[in-house]
Amino acid sequence: MKKTTTKKTAAKTKAVKTTKKAVKESPILKDVKQLYAFMQANQLDTIEYDQKGLYLRLVKAKPAMVPVPVNVGGNVSAGGTSNFVSAQEQYKEVMKSALTGIFFRGSTPSAPPFVKEGAQVAKGDVICLIEAMKVFNEVRADFPCIIKKVLVENGKPVKQGDALFAIERV
Repeated sequence: MKKTTTKKTAAKTKAVKTTKKAVKESPILKDVKQLYAFMQANQLDTIEYDQKGLYLRLVKAKPAMVPVPVNVGGNVSAGGTSNFVSAQEQYKEVMKSALTGIFFRGSTPSAPPFVKEGAQVAKGDVICLIEAMKVFNEVRADFPCIIKKVLVENGKPVKQGDALFAIERV
């Protein structure tokens, strides 16, 4: 019986060795690696490959934009008065950002903005997007109002609590 056990073990060992040999690099994977090396060597952002019924497109990921906090308030001029007036002091009522991220007026750069100055919005209407950690968060109106002024430029970073729109309740 010992010989039978040895034969079974030897058969299992051969199966494992055969499996390891089957994990060899496929020709397609070799092509992908060569394309990637070519892309890196030539500093390309995108490369496309279409041959023998195989279509492949490699796109280099762009580094994430990280908002950098900038101190814009509190500067005092030589006359002793502040040269910065906050949006809350200038307008009666403002809609503030609930989170930190990048402010977008529309769903895409070529799409029209969700709201324009002078537009009346209803409760629950999407008024802008704020991108935080590659997630686009819809900002909705909490109550019916008129957008008096857009206070942030499209694509600019905002912090939690920053004024986004000057509004008037309806």
